[in-house]
Amino acid sequence: MNKITEMKLTQPGNTTIKDEFWGRYIRLVQDVVIPYQYEALHDRVPEAEPSHAIANFEIAAGRRGGEFKGWVFQDSDVAKWLEAVGYSLKLKPDAELERQADEVIDLVGEAQQEDGYLNTYFTIKEPGKRWTNLQDCHELYCAGHFIEAAVAYYEATGKDKLLNIMRRVVDHIDTVFGPEAGKLKGYDGHQEIELALVKLHRLTGDEKYLKLSSFFIDQRGQAPNFLQQEWEGRGQITHWSGKTNDIDLSYLQAHLPVREQSVAVGHSVRAVYMYTAMADLALLNGDGALREACVRLWNNMTEKQMYISGGIGSTHHGEAFTFDYDLPNDTIYAETCASIGLIFFAQRMMRLAPEARYADVMERALYNNVLGSMAQDGKHYFYVNPLEVWPQACSCNPGKHHVKPERQGWFGCACCPPNVARLLTSLNQYIYTVHGDTLYTNLYIGSESNFTLGGTEVAITLESHFPWEGKISMKVNPEQSGDFGIALRIPSWSVGAEIRVNGEAVNVTESLEQGYAVIRRTWKADDVIELTLPMEAYRVYAHPNLRADAGKTAIQRGPLVYCLEGADNGEPLSSISLSKSGGFTETFDGGLLGGAVVVKTTGYRVDEQSWNDGLYSRTKAAEQPVEVTAIPYYLWGNRGSGEMKVWIPE
Repeated sequence: MNKITEMKLTQPGNTTIKDEFWGRYIRLVQDVVIPYQYEALHDRVPEAEPSHAIANFEIAAGRRGGEFKGWVFQDSDVAKWLEAVGYSLKLKPDAELERQADEVIDLVGEAQQEDGYLNTYFTIKEPGKRWTNLQDCHELYCAGHFIEAAVAYYEATGKDKLLNIMRRVVDHIDTVFGPEAGKLKGYDGHQEIELALVKLHRLTGDEKYLKLSSFFIDQRGQAPNFLQQEWEGRGQITHWSGKTNDIDLSYLQAHLPVREQSVAVGHSVRAVYMYTAMADLALLNGDGALREACVRLWNNMTEKQMYISGGIGSTHHGEAFTFDYDLPNDTIYAETCASIGLIFFAQRMMRLAPEARYADVMERALYNNVLGSMAQDGKHYFYVNPLEVWPQACSCNPGKHHVKPERQGWFGCACCPPNVARLLTSLNQYIYTVHGDTLYTNLYIGSESNFTLGGTEVAITLESHFPWEGKISMKVNPEQSGDFGIALRIPSWSVGAEIRVNGEAVNVTESLEQGYAVIRRTWKADDVIELTLPMEAYRVYAHPNLRADAGKTAIQRGPLVYCLEGADNGEPLSSISLSKSGGFTETFDGGLLGGAVVVKTTGYRVDEQSWNDGLYSRTKAAEQPVEVTAIPYYLWGNRGSGEMKVWIPE
């Protein structure tokens, strides 16, 4: 076993979140979500659909009898829980939680086969069919999530049992896959192991892991197409239906070699996980063609296929992208995991180039789609994140059954809840990026950090009241005076930003570089930067080709998208329109679900009482002026089942 050495390509610094807003959600994850998910994985939550995840490992380990139950990739739920535990323990030691995790890791180790193979489905149910259906069965995907868990748990605790288990798994995988004669020239139908292997390489320094990750990325979409050949070799039978079915290589992002791809297509989570790995490898290998592909894919996805909430994937058929500007609000998918993957991709793109547009998208997805997916109690979740909801249609219209008016307790396919937990407990890794001697501030989350900049050890304290106020204070405290840069993102939603250093104004326009105000100077102890970002509610309009939002407007304030709920405005919400000339009033409501800024404006409501002509009429119904109330989108659905709408006629 190679000695573990930390490498510079991991997070270049140490950041601890000290933030009123995000601290509450991180504590919620630690105190409620992680324990709740532990019970759910053990099938001890009466109101939740059984997971079977731990039970499958117990059967595979020989601790009990029984049959495999759940999805073929059920193992990954355990892995993501362990990863979240690792991040949580790094933030706050917890002896009982660590004991629980160690017991789960022991169980995982017992389920591992002598040759290193680890997967409960194929160990229990189809032991003779390993690596025969990479398109559907996600063996490498599950391995990838366990690799990420192993890295996180080792970095938090120094314990290497899970890490050693997964290095044995990868050693086995390396004997099965590769360009050498006798090995499979394949890759998983669901990308994940590619980015996980990069993390393992960064931790250990072992080039084998980087080489294997590159192989999986480089092989994808090559001719002859491996997944096409595999599918034909199975008699064109799928795991899911057991019937002959056509294979859609674009759904798997395997229709072209990755360096030739320009449009985001197929299953949205798979896509952004792959793009994340591509960006990692572009940086580590100095691969210009891979980097150019990442930029093309980023541009298409965020400029033509992304919702205002940071959601991606517009159809529930395959949880997938469709085509440019096809972004329906009421049949939307916008899976939580997809936005989390988008955040991963944004972080890697910021490592490639310090451009604020990547952080803008990361902020949008984080504060809206991801945060809105979890209820305020930490025990209920959205898999799908709609921008318009009519509860009766969700239950009675088969085309909208995937949309839920209230968050669910758990899911049989529970990829999203543990994904939220692992993101929020690792949120400190997304606040800053370092390029050369310059520290780039991506998210304005209160925190304390230490970095080495220009050869100088620097302590950074960031104070913020985001997302309600736009005043940020940053204390820069180098051990000794030193020359380096501090870059502050000027968000795309901000107009009229002001910066002062030790009370002296900085010309924001002249200092702007790719959306960051970059301040380079000789810094000394107790220097203070003050950033003011005016934060006022404003209207957003969609591209003319975005048909679903034609004639409509949305409300945004700072990073937060707003919505109307029936609880505040009555129903049906479809009868409400906004006055084109109406201004906004903003009030902080401390009693609204933990406190939030509420936005009010003037509008009109169709007077249903004035309608007397049956289903259709030559005469338009009368309208009455009303006050319209909008709340942050992330809070919707916490006050019972009801209508919700983001885009409103104007």
